[in-house]
Amino acid sequence: MSRMFGTDGVRGIANSELTVELAYNLGKAGACVLTDTMHKPKILVGMDTRISKDMLESALVSGILSVGAEAICVGVIPTPAIAYLTKKYGADAGVVISASHNPVEYNGIKFFNKEGFKLSDELEDEIQKLIEDKFAGVPVVTGENVGKKIVVDSAVDDYVKFAVSTVNGDLKGMKIAIDCANGASYKTSELALKKLGAEVFAINNTPDGCNINKDCGSTHPEQLMKHVVENKCDLGLAFDGDADRCLAIDENGKLINGDFMMVIAAKHLKAQGKLNKDTVVVTVMSNLGLDIALKEENIKTIKTKVGDRYVLEEMKKGGYSIGGEQSGHVIFLDYNTTGDGLVSGIQLAATVKESGKTLSNLASVMTELPQVLVNARIPNDKKNIHNEDEEIKNEIAKMEKKLEGEGRVLIRPSGTEPLVRVMLEGKNQQELDEMAHALAKLIEEKAN
Repeated sequence: MSRMFGTDGVRGIANSELTVELAYNLGKAGACVLTDTMHKPKILVGMDTRISKDMLESALVSGILSVGAEAICVGVIPTPAIAYLTKKYGADAGVVISASHNPVEYNGIKFFNKEGFKLSDELEDEIQKLIEDKFAGVPVVTGENVGKKIVVDSAVDDYVKFAVSTVNGDLKGMKIAIDCANGASYKTSELALKKLGAEVFAINNTPDGCNINKDCGSTHPEQLMKHVVENKCDLGLAFDGDADRCLAIDENGKLINGDFMMVIAAKHLKAQGKLNKDTVVVTVMSNLGLDIALKEENIKTIKTKVGDRYVLEEMKKGGYSIGGEQSGHVIFLDYNTTGDGLVSGIQLAATVKESGKTLSNLASVMTELPQVLVNARIPNDKKNIHNEDEEIKNEIAKMEKKLEGEGRVLIRPSGTEPLVRVMLEGKNQQELDEMAHALAKLIEEKAN
Protein backbone atom coordinates (compact mmCIF):
# COMPACT_ATOMS: atom_id res chain seq x y z
CA MET A 1 0.00 0.00 0.00
CA SER A 2 1.32 3.47 -0.86
CA ARG A 3 1.79 6.10 1.85
CA MET A 4 -1.58 7.29 3.17
CA PHE A 5 -0.34 10.56 4.66
CA GLY A 6 0.75 13.48 2.51
CA THR A 7 2.57 16.62 3.67
CA ASP A 8 -0.55 17.71 5.55
CA GLY A 9 -2.45 14.68 6.80
CA VAL A 10 -4.68 12.34 4.79
CA ARG A 11 -6.50 14.16 2.02
CA GLY A 12 -8.78 13.28 -0.91
CA ILE A 13 -12.22 13.68 -2.45
CA ALA A 14 -14.72 13.11 0.36
CA ASN A 15 -16.81 9.91 0.13
CA SER A 16 -14.73 8.71 -2.84
CA GLU A 17 -11.05 8.74 -1.76
CA LEU A 18 -11.55 9.87 1.83
CA THR A 19 -14.35 7.43 2.72
CA VAL A 20 -16.24 7.00 6.00
CA GLU A 21 -14.47 3.65 6.42
CA LEU A 22 -11.08 5.35 6.16
CA ALA A 23 -12.17 8.10 8.57
CA TYR A 24 -13.35 5.46 11.06
CA ASN A 25 -10.04 3.57 10.76
CA LEU A 26 -8.00 6.75 11.17
CA GLY A 27 -9.97 7.66 14.30
CA LYS A 28 -9.47 4.18 15.74
CA ALA A 29 -5.77 3.89 14.84
CA GLY A 30 -5.00 7.48 15.86
CA ALA A 31 -6.59 6.90 19.27
CA CYS A 32 -4.47 3.76 19.76
CA VAL A 33 -1.15 5.24 18.63
CA LEU A 34 -1.40 8.71 20.17
CA THR A 35 -2.69 7.85 23.64
CA ASP A 36 -1.55 5.70 26.53
CA THR A 37 -3.79 3.34 28.45
CA MET A 38 -2.88 4.62 31.93
CA HIS A 39 -5.97 6.83 31.90
CA LYS A 40 -9.12 7.43 29.82
CA PRO A 41 -7.64 9.05 26.68
CA LYS A 42 -9.12 12.31 25.37
CA ILE A 43 -8.98 13.39 21.72
CA LEU A 44 -10.05 16.86 20.59
CA VAL A 45 -11.97 16.98 17.29
CA GLY A 46 -12.62 20.09 15.18
CA MET A 47 -13.49 20.80 11.54
CA ASP A 48 -13.93 23.42 8.84
CA THR A 49 -17.24 24.31 7.16
CA ARG A 50 -17.38 21.98 4.17
CA ILE A 51 -20.53 19.90 3.64
CA SER A 52 -18.79 16.52 4.17
CA LYS A 53 -17.72 17.49 7.71
CA ASP A 54 -20.67 15.85 9.55
CA MET A 55 -20.38 12.58 7.66
CA LEU A 56 -16.63 12.34 8.33
CA GLU A 57 -16.87 13.56 11.93
CA SER A 58 -19.44 10.85 12.75
CA ALA A 59 -17.14 8.16 11.32
CA LEU A 60 -13.94 9.53 12.88
CA VAL A 61 -15.55 9.91 16.31
CA SER A 62 -17.00 6.39 16.10
CA GLY A 63 -13.48 5.07 15.53
CA ILE A 64 -12.16 6.99 18.54
CA LEU A 65 -14.97 5.78 20.80
CA SER A 66 -14.63 2.16 19.62
CA VAL A 67 -11.27 1.82 21.43
CA GLY A 68 -12.49 3.44 24.64
CA ALA A 69 -11.18 6.98 24.11
CA GLU A 70 -13.22 10.14 24.70
CA ALA A 71 -13.93 12.48 21.77
CA ILE A 72 -14.10 16.16 22.78
CA CYS A 73 -16.00 17.73 19.88
CA VAL A 74 -15.62 21.50 19.44
CA GLY A 75 -17.37 21.93 16.07
CA VAL A 76 -16.25 24.37 13.37
CA ILE A 77 -12.96 25.97 14.35
CA PRO A 78 -9.61 26.90 12.69
CA THR A 79 -6.85 24.29 12.50
CA PRO A 80 -4.46 26.36 14.69
CA ALA A 81 -7.17 26.50 17.37
CA ILE A 82 -7.05 22.70 17.64
CA ALA A 83 -3.25 22.84 17.93
CA TYR A 84 -3.51 25.38 20.77
CA LEU A 85 -6.54 23.89 22.58
CA THR A 86 -5.21 20.29 22.52
CA LYS A 87 -2.49 21.46 24.90
CA LYS A 88 -4.70 23.87 26.85
CA TYR A 89 -7.41 21.25 27.49
CA GLY A 90 -4.86 18.58 28.41
CA ALA A 91 -6.01 16.27 25.60
CA ASP A 92 -3.89 13.35 24.41
CA ALA A 93 -4.22 14.36 20.75
CA GLY A 94 -6.14 16.65 18.42
CA VAL A 95 -7.72 15.99 15.02
CA VAL A 96 -8.95 18.42 12.36
CA ILE A 97 -11.29 17.48 9.54
CA SER A 98 -10.30 19.92 6.81
CA ALA A 99 -8.79 20.17 3.33
CA SER A 100 -7.40 23.64 3.97
CA HIS A 101 -7.40 25.79 0.78
CA ASN A 102 -8.80 23.01 -1.49
CA PRO A 103 -12.26 23.12 -3.14
CA VAL A 104 -15.38 21.81 -1.39
CA GLU A 105 -15.29 18.25 -2.83
CA TYR A 106 -12.03 17.57 -0.95
CA ASN A 107 -11.63 16.92 2.73
CA GLY A 108 -8.82 15.76 4.96
CA ILE A 109 -7.90 14.45 8.40
CA LYS A 110 -4.80 15.69 10.22
CA PHE A 111 -3.56 14.88 13.70
CA PHE A 112 -1.71 16.85 16.36
CA ASN A 113 0.11 15.30 19.32
CA LYS A 114 -0.58 16.36 22.92
CA GLU A 115 1.93 19.23 22.60
CA GLY A 116 -0.01 20.64 19.64
CA PHE A 117 2.56 19.70 16.98
CA LYS A 118 1.85 17.91 13.69
CA LEU A 119 2.92 14.26 13.73
CA SER A 120 6.30 12.97 12.64
CA ASP A 121 6.47 10.68 9.59
CA GLU A 122 7.22 7.79 11.98
CA LEU A 123 3.98 8.25 13.96
CA GLU A 124 1.94 8.61 10.77
CA ASP A 125 3.49 5.37 9.49
CA GLU A 126 2.57 3.67 12.77
CA ILE A 127 -1.07 4.74 12.33
CA GLN A 128 -1.07 3.44 8.75
CA LYS A 129 0.55 0.13 9.77
CA LEU A 130 -2.13 -0.49 12.42
CA ILE A 131 -4.83 0.00 9.78
CA GLU A 132 -3.03 -2.26 7.28
CA ASP A 133 -2.62 -4.94 9.99
CA LYS A 134 -6.40 -4.77 10.58
CA PHE A 135 -5.87 -3.67 14.20
CA ALA A 136 -4.13 -6.91 15.21
CA GLY A 137 -3.69 -7.02 18.98
CA VAL A 138 -6.13 -4.16 19.67
CA PRO A 139 -8.64 -5.38 22.27
CA VAL A 140 -12.39 -5.03 21.67
CA VAL A 141 -13.95 -2.87 24.38
CA THR A 142 -17.57 -3.26 25.50
CA GLY A 143 -19.98 -2.00 28.16
CA GLU A 144 -18.72 0.87 30.32
CA ASN A 145 -15.31 0.76 28.59
CA VAL A 146 -16.65 2.15 25.30
CA GLY A 147 -15.71 5.80 24.78
CA LYS A 148 -17.94 8.83 25.22
CA LYS A 149 -18.53 11.88 23.00
CA ILE A 150 -18.41 15.24 24.80
CA VAL A 151 -19.47 18.49 23.10
CA VAL A 152 -17.65 21.66 24.25
CA ASP A 153 -19.14 25.06 23.41
CA SER A 154 -16.40 27.33 24.77
CA ALA A 155 -13.65 26.52 22.23
CA VAL A 156 -14.21 29.53 19.95
CA ASP A 157 -14.08 31.95 22.91
CA ASP A 158 -11.02 30.22 24.40
CA TYR A 159 -9.13 30.46 21.10
CA VAL A 160 -10.14 34.10 20.49
CA LYS A 161 -8.97 34.99 24.01
CA PHE A 162 -5.60 33.37 23.27
CA ALA A 163 -5.17 35.12 19.88
CA VAL A 164 -5.97 38.52 21.44
CA SER A 165 -3.41 37.88 24.20
CA THR A 166 -0.54 37.62 21.69
CA VAL A 167 -0.32 41.41 21.28
CA ASN A 168 0.34 44.17 23.80
CA GLY A 169 -2.06 47.09 23.45
CA ASP A 170 -4.95 47.24 21.00
CA LEU A 171 -5.96 48.00 17.42
CA LYS A 172 -8.27 50.92 18.22
CA GLY A 173 -8.59 53.43 15.39
CA MET A 174 -7.73 50.83 12.73
CA LYS A 175 -10.02 49.80 9.88
CA ILE A 176 -9.36 46.18 8.87
CA ALA A 177 -11.05 44.20 6.10
CA ILE A 178 -11.12 40.42 6.32
CA ASP A 179 -11.99 37.60 3.91
CA CYS A 180 -12.89 34.45 5.83
CA ALA A 181 -13.07 32.20 2.72
CA ASN A 182 -16.49 31.01 4.00
CA GLY A 183 -14.38 28.72 6.14
CA ALA A 184 -13.42 27.94 9.71
CA SER A 185 -12.48 31.50 10.67
CA TYR A 186 -15.89 33.01 9.91
CA LYS A 187 -16.49 33.69 13.62
CA THR A 188 -13.06 33.77 15.25
CA SER A 189 -11.30 36.38 13.08
CA GLU A 190 -14.00 39.02 13.35
CA LEU A 191 -14.46 38.39 17.09
CA ALA A 192 -10.74 38.70 17.85
CA LEU A 193 -10.20 41.89 15.82
CA LYS A 194 -13.27 43.54 17.35
CA LYS A 195 -12.09 42.60 20.85
CA LEU A 196 -8.86 44.45 20.03
CA GLY A 197 -10.91 47.52 19.12
CA ALA A 198 -10.57 47.47 15.31
CA GLU A 199 -13.40 48.42 12.99
CA VAL A 200 -13.94 45.25 10.93
CA PHE A 201 -15.25 44.92 7.36
CA ALA A 202 -15.88 41.20 6.80
CA ILE A 203 -16.64 39.40 3.53
CA ASN A 204 -17.18 35.71 2.73
CA ASN A 205 -18.20 34.97 6.31
CA THR A 206 -21.49 33.17 5.56
CA PRO A 207 -20.56 29.52 4.97
CA ASP A 208 -23.24 27.22 3.53
CA GLY A 209 -21.10 24.06 3.35
CA CYS A 210 -20.45 24.44 -0.38
CA ASN A 211 -18.91 27.92 -0.79
CA ILE A 212 -15.68 27.34 1.16
CA ASN A 213 -12.66 28.78 -0.78
CA LYS A 214 -14.92 29.46 -3.79
CA ASP A 215 -13.40 32.50 -5.55
CA CYS A 216 -12.44 33.93 -2.17
CA GLY A 217 -9.94 33.78 0.68
CA SER A 218 -6.16 33.60 0.40
CA THR A 219 -6.23 31.70 -2.93
CA HIS A 220 -8.48 34.36 -4.56
CA PRO A 221 -7.79 37.69 -2.81
CA GLU A 222 -9.15 39.90 -5.63
CA GLN A 223 -12.46 40.64 -3.84
CA LEU A 224 -10.63 41.67 -0.70
CA MET A 225 -8.23 43.95 -2.61
CA LYS A 226 -11.24 45.88 -3.91
CA HIS A 227 -12.96 45.82 -0.51
CA VAL A 228 -9.93 47.36 1.26
CA VAL A 229 -9.76 50.29 -1.16
CA GLU A 230 -13.54 50.88 -1.26
CA ASN A 231 -13.76 51.04 2.55
CA LYS A 232 -10.51 53.02 2.95
CA CYS A 233 -9.10 50.34 5.26
CA ASP A 234 -5.61 50.31 6.77
CA LEU A 235 -5.14 46.72 5.61
CA GLY A 236 -6.90 43.50 4.69
CA LEU A 237 -6.39 39.92 5.88
CA ALA A 238 -7.26 36.96 3.62
CA PHE A 239 -7.58 33.55 5.31
CA ASP A 240 -7.86 30.10 3.73
CA GLY A 241 -10.53 27.50 4.53
CA ASP A 242 -9.00 26.30 7.80
CA ALA A 243 -7.30 29.63 8.65
CA ASP A 244 -3.80 28.28 9.19
CA ARG A 245 -2.58 30.73 6.56
CA CYS A 246 -3.14 34.42 5.99
CA LEU A 247 -2.12 36.84 3.26
CA ALA A 248 -2.40 40.61 3.65
CA ILE A 249 -3.54 43.50 1.44
CA ASP A 250 -2.01 46.94 1.89
CA GLU A 251 -4.03 50.18 2.01
CA ASN A 252 -3.66 50.59 -1.79
CA GLY A 253 -5.14 47.14 -2.50
CA LYS A 254 -1.81 45.44 -3.23
CA LEU A 255 -1.20 41.83 -2.16
CA ILE A 256 1.40 41.33 0.59
CA ASN A 257 2.45 37.65 0.61
CA GLY A 258 4.01 35.54 3.36
CA ASP A 259 7.57 36.55 2.42
CA PHE A 260 6.81 40.24 3.01
CA MET A 261 4.92 39.42 6.22
CA MET A 262 7.92 37.49 7.58
CA VAL A 263 10.38 40.28 6.71
CA ILE A 264 8.15 42.87 8.46
CA ALA A 265 7.66 40.63 11.52
CA ALA A 266 11.36 39.66 11.77
CA LYS A 267 12.51 43.28 11.55
CA HIS A 268 9.99 44.28 14.24
CA LEU A 269 10.92 41.37 16.54
CA LYS A 270 14.64 42.09 16.14
CA ALA A 271 14.11 45.74 17.13
CA GLN A 272 12.44 44.46 20.34
CA GLY A 273 15.21 41.93 21.01
CA LYS A 274 12.73 39.06 20.52
CA LEU A 275 14.07 37.43 17.33
CA ASN A 276 15.80 34.27 18.54
CA LYS A 277 19.31 33.95 17.08
CA ASP A 278 18.40 36.72 14.59
CA THR A 279 17.19 34.01 12.20
CA VAL A 280 14.12 33.31 10.04
CA VAL A 281 13.32 29.81 8.69
CA VAL A 282 11.83 29.72 5.16
CA THR A 283 11.42 27.21 2.33
CA VAL A 284 13.39 27.07 -0.93
CA MET A 285 10.39 28.69 -2.65
CA SER A 286 10.75 31.98 -0.77
CA ASN A 287 11.74 34.84 -3.06
CA LEU A 288 15.39 35.86 -3.24
CA GLY A 289 14.19 39.36 -2.36
CA LEU A 290 13.48 38.07 1.17
CA ASP A 291 17.12 36.97 1.61
CA ILE A 292 18.38 40.33 0.37
CA ALA A 293 16.00 42.33 2.62
CA LEU A 294 16.85 40.28 5.72
CA LYS A 295 20.58 40.38 5.03
CA GLU A 296 20.39 44.19 5.04
CA GLU A 297 18.88 43.96 8.55
CA ASN A 298 21.63 41.51 9.64
CA ILE A 299 19.07 38.71 9.90
CA LYS A 300 20.05 35.19 8.76
CA THR A 301 17.83 32.77 6.81
CA ILE A 302 17.70 28.99 6.96
CA LYS A 303 16.08 27.13 4.03
CA THR A 304 14.03 23.93 4.19
CA LYS A 305 12.15 21.90 1.58
CA VAL A 306 8.58 22.95 0.78
CA GLY A 307 5.97 22.34 3.48
CA ASP A 308 5.27 24.15 6.74
CA ARG A 309 5.97 20.94 8.70
CA TYR A 310 9.61 21.06 7.55
CA VAL A 311 9.85 24.72 8.53
CA LEU A 312 8.48 23.82 11.96
CA GLU A 313 10.90 20.90 12.40
CA GLU A 314 13.84 23.25 11.73
CA MET A 315 12.41 25.90 14.07
CA LYS A 316 12.04 23.40 16.91
CA LYS A 317 15.51 21.98 16.30
CA GLY A 318 17.24 25.36 16.35
CA GLY A 319 14.96 27.21 18.78
CA TYR A 320 13.97 29.89 16.23
CA SER A 321 10.98 32.14 16.82
CA ILE A 322 9.62 32.79 13.31
CA GLY A 323 9.37 30.89 10.04
CA GLY A 324 6.98 30.17 7.24
CA GLU A 325 6.07 30.06 3.58
CA GLN A 326 5.35 32.53 0.81
CA SER A 327 1.78 31.13 0.72
CA GLY A 328 0.99 32.72 4.10
CA HIS A 329 1.75 29.88 6.53
CA VAL A 330 3.59 31.97 9.12
CA ILE A 331 4.64 30.30 12.39
CA PHE A 332 5.28 32.36 15.53
CA LEU A 333 6.63 29.56 17.75
CA ASP A 334 6.48 31.76 20.86
CA TYR A 335 2.68 31.73 20.51
CA ASN A 336 1.49 28.62 18.67
CA THR A 337 2.82 25.27 17.46
CA THR A 338 1.62 25.60 13.86
CA GLY A 339 0.89 28.20 11.18
CA ASP A 340 -1.83 30.45 12.62
CA GLY A 341 -3.51 32.87 10.19
CA LEU A 342 -5.26 34.87 12.89
CA VAL A 343 -2.15 35.29 15.05
CA SER A 344 0.03 36.32 12.09
CA GLY A 345 -2.68 38.74 10.89
CA ILE A 346 -2.99 40.30 14.35
CA GLN A 347 0.81 40.57 14.67
CA LEU A 348 0.97 42.39 11.33
CA ALA A 349 -1.86 44.80 12.24
CA ALA A 350 -0.23 45.53 15.62
CA THR A 351 3.11 46.25 13.89
CA VAL A 352 1.39 48.69 11.50
CA LYS A 353 -0.22 50.49 14.45
CA GLU A 354 2.92 50.55 16.62
CA SER A 355 5.14 51.79 13.80
CA GLY A 356 2.79 54.61 12.80
CA LYS A 357 3.57 53.69 9.16
CA THR A 358 1.33 52.37 6.40
CA LEU A 359 1.55 48.69 5.44
CA SER A 360 2.85 49.64 1.98
CA ASN A 361 5.65 51.61 3.64
CA LEU A 362 6.58 48.67 5.92
CA ALA A 363 6.52 46.28 2.94
CA SER A 364 8.83 48.53 0.89
CA VAL A 365 11.78 47.13 2.90
CA MET A 366 11.66 44.14 0.49
CA THR A 367 11.77 44.13 -3.32
CA GLU A 368 10.37 40.96 -4.88
CA LEU A 369 12.51 39.64 -7.72
CA PRO A 370 10.70 38.29 -10.82
CA GLN A 371 10.05 34.54 -10.65
CA VAL A 372 9.17 32.20 -13.52
CA LEU A 373 7.81 28.69 -12.95
CA VAL A 374 7.52 26.17 -15.81
CA ASN A 375 6.44 22.53 -15.50
CA ALA A 376 8.38 19.83 -17.37
CA ARG A 377 6.33 16.64 -17.86
CA ILE A 378 8.53 13.58 -17.36
CA PRO A 379 8.14 9.95 -16.20
CA ASN A 380 8.14 9.44 -12.41
CA ASP A 381 11.35 7.40 -12.58
CA LYS A 382 13.23 10.29 -14.27
CA LYS A 383 12.55 12.95 -11.63
CA ASN A 384 16.22 13.16 -10.68
CA ILE A 385 17.52 13.57 -14.24
CA HIS A 386 18.61 17.19 -13.62
CA ASN A 387 21.22 15.85 -11.14
CA GLU A 388 22.40 13.01 -13.40
CA ASP A 389 22.43 14.15 -17.04
CA GLU A 390 25.64 16.03 -17.95
CA GLU A 391 24.03 18.22 -20.63
CA ILE A 392 21.27 19.38 -18.26
CA LYS A 393 23.79 19.97 -15.46
CA ASN A 394 25.98 22.06 -17.79
CA GLU A 395 22.99 24.10 -18.96
CA ILE A 396 21.97 24.84 -15.34
CA ALA A 397 25.55 25.87 -14.49
CA LYS A 398 25.63 28.23 -17.52
CA MET A 399 22.33 29.82 -16.44
CA GLU A 400 23.52 30.27 -12.86
CA LYS A 401 26.68 31.97 -14.12
CA LYS A 402 24.59 34.27 -16.32
CA LEU A 403 22.47 35.30 -13.32
CA GLU A 404 25.72 36.26 -11.52
CA GLY A 405 24.55 35.87 -7.93
CA GLU A 406 21.47 38.03 -8.57
CA GLY A 407 19.19 35.11 -9.29
CA ARG A 408 18.95 31.34 -9.09
CA VAL A 409 17.77 28.14 -10.78
CA LEU A 410 15.68 25.71 -8.73
CA ILE A 411 14.41 22.33 -9.98
CA ARG A 412 11.79 20.74 -7.75
CA PRO A 413 10.24 17.32 -8.48
CA SER A 414 6.48 17.13 -7.83
CA GLY A 415 5.48 14.75 -5.04
CA THR A 416 2.13 13.93 -6.66
CA GLU A 417 2.46 14.30 -10.46
CA PRO A 418 4.84 13.07 -13.21
CA LEU A 419 6.64 16.40 -13.55
CA VAL A 420 9.44 18.61 -12.26
CA ARG A 421 8.98 22.34 -11.63
CA VAL A 422 11.62 24.56 -13.18
CA MET A 423 11.86 27.84 -11.28
CA LEU A 424 14.11 30.75 -12.23
CA GLU A 425 14.50 33.96 -10.32
CA GLY A 426 16.35 37.12 -11.30
CA LYS A 427 15.98 40.72 -12.42
CA ASN A 428 14.93 40.44 -16.08
CA GLN A 429 11.46 38.86 -16.57
CA GLN A 430 11.79 38.27 -20.33
CA GLU A 431 15.24 36.69 -20.02
CA LEU A 432 13.98 34.42 -17.19
CA ASP A 433 10.99 33.33 -19.31
CA GLU A 434 13.20 32.30 -22.22
CA MET A 435 15.70 30.48 -19.98
CA ALA A 436 13.03 28.63 -17.95
CA HIS A 437 11.16 27.40 -21.04
CA ALA A 438 14.40 26.34 -22.74
CA LEU A 439 15.51 24.38 -19.66
CA ALA A 440 12.09 22.72 -19.21
CA LYS A 441 12.11 21.72 -22.90
CA LEU A 442 15.61 20.22 -22.58
CA ILE A 443 14.61 18.22 -19.46
CA GLU A 444 11.48 16.89 -21.23
CA GLU A 445 13.45 15.90 -24.36
CA LYS A 446 16.14 14.09 -22.36
CA ALA A 447 13.69 12.32 -20.03
CA ASN A 448 11.13 11.10 -22.59
